[in-house]
Amino acid sequence: MENKAQLVNCQPVPNLPWEEPPAGNSEPLWRSVRNPIIPRDLIPSSNSIFNSAVVPFQGKFAGVFRCDNKARNQQLHVGFSEDGFQWQLSNERIEWKAENEEVQDIAKFQYSYDPRVVWIEDRYYVTWCNGYHGPTIGVGYTYDFKDFYQLENAFLPYNRNGVLFPRKMHGNFAMFSRPSDTAHTPFGDIFYSESPDMKYWGKHRFVMGPAAGWQATKVGAGPIPIETSEGWLLIYHGVLTSCNGFVYSFGAALLDLDQPWRVISRSEPYLLSPQRIYEQVGDVPNVVFPGAAIVDAATGRIAIYYGGADTVVCLVFGYVQEMIDFIRSNSMKK
Repeated sequence: MENKAQLVNCQPVPNLPWEEPPAGNSEPLWRSVRNPIIPRDLIPSSNSIFNSAVVPFQGKFAGVFRCDNKARNQQLHVGFSEDGFQWQLSNERIEWKAENEEVQDIAKFQYSYDPRVVWIEDRYYVTWCNGYHGPTIGVGYTYDFKDFYQLENAFLPYNRNGVLFPRKMHGNFAMFSRPSDTAHTPFGDIFYSESPDMKYWGKHRFVMGPAAGWQATKVGAGPIPIETSEGWLLIYHGVLTSCNGFVYSFGAALLDLDQPWRVISRSEPYLLSPQRIYEQVGDVPNVVFPGAAIVDAATGRIAIYYGGADTVVCLVFGYVQEMIDFIRSNSMKK
């Protein structure tokens, strides 16, 4: 299809995992026929594998995966793939090296889950929900997905869904997050923050909060924001509270390029909701949770990795332009 929206700071990914839309498809996104692409028991130690982060790496793919073990401890494992579909994951959790003595104590964290990975300047940064007297945003980096180094936590507890921007904003690192609480948070707004050194964070700005329907309870940033000539494309999850508990879906918004806390347009309907058995049945039913998106600059194709029912990893495909058109034609009234 014609790619009208220019992709900025985006590279060609000729081996992007991809499937053509099914015949008669009218939706902006369509699921992989191979779903779930990663089963819950891919490695011997895992109870479930979900809500993970994937990036292109040396002509192939690498990622950081949430692998809750059979003691139900929430842990991060590294993984590699030739094609983005078939994965080999380490059975051992990532052992973070403290960058300095001051970080050694926080490196002994209680749990780690829901990672994101992004290339910024000269390394891959990893953020995750880190257990340090409650959930907060852990930050670390790697050059090769072999050695991982932990930095200071970004924020005080309690916070979740730390998502870095793929480049500096106003000379600073930039991140979305969602302040929360110690429990299964029944609320949540997305905030924007900046840091000159990936250590001290400030310039906090409100981005957006819950809205009626599928995102009425809380919202949280998903994959790394995608820079386009139309604005930052933010894929985010939203939650509604039903009579049977939380239901996680995901949608998208366009944000101002220079001031990403300003929402240009936000879709009222969801892009994807839990409608397949592997999204409805699992350790936590009725969840689709987007954690990573890979875009091919040459075609505008996008592959989104998401967790299904907090149990497995799945893939959904689309085009960046069609997502932008969907947002604009189904924009929420301000």
